[in-house]
Amino acid sequence: MEPTNEEDTLRKSLSTRESQALSRLASEGRQIVTIGDLADVLDIHRKSAKDMAYTLKEKGWLERIAHGKYLILPLAAGENAVYTEHEFVIASALVEPMYIGYWSAMNHHGLTEQLSRTVYIVTTKRAQEREIHGVTYRPVTVTEQKFFGYQPTAVGSSQVNISSIEKTLVDCADHPEFCGGIGELAKAMQNAIETRCSWERVVEYLRRVGNGAATKRIVYLADQLDIDLPECDELVENFTTGYPLLDPTREATGTRDSNYQIRLNVSPESFLPENFSE
Repeated sequence: MEPTNEEDTLRKSLSTRESQALSRLASEGRQIVTIGDLADVLDIHRKSAKDMAYTLKEKGWLERIAHGKYLILPLAAGENAVYTEHEFVIASALVEPMYIGYWSAMNHHGLTEQLSRTVYIVTTKRAQEREIHGVTYRPVTVTEQKFFGYQPTAVGSSQVNISSIEKTLVDCADHPEFCGGIGELAKAMQNAIETRCSWERVVEYLRRVGNGAATKRIVYLADQLDIDLPECDELVENFTTGYPLLDPTREATGTRDSNYQIRLNVSPESFLPENFSE
């Protein structure tokens, strides 16, 4: 088949040395590489490796995803170059420190059936949103106090930090806008009942995060879903003042519930278990 555009032609114009570098790196299972990796695999100076990386990027064989970091596009990608490495591995190369969180972590743990084309990256650094081959990578900057509750997790041949089930629930209660809204959090909490979720740890993490609105949302949803939340009475006694929205992604309407000190701007019937019986 004839190439359809200039990019396809350029992808076939590798020099012997460029082909050697990509083949060696790919054979090692490397999908994300640095200038230093190119220099090492060919035993060349860093300046030469930097020039090669630029050339390979222009030819469509590398994609720059962060300063000094490149994604190797498949050697047999055909006319349309697409990446083969897991999105989480790409995300892990975009900013440090980081962990995969919110809706992306909910997907990973099987807490939701809804897929998102956005990969949520939790970090303490400032970083810009990126789009790589149709996938949006959205960094969410949090304080050091909230940056915990994750583990290195095997993704292919790589290790990527992903929030635990408990921290995922707490993070999503902290920012429902990053998990599709309070309805998705309710479904995730119900699904978590059937997993190894530790509700004691959820309570511990709520206290560490220290967001009163997140605590009220978890307590409210736990009651609606008949989840026996440990030390619930103590959590209620220490509710912060104010009436945050149950779902901050929706309009500021609805009644103020004095028991939970929260504004019910979403119908509570939508969170009852029978509505999730599909």
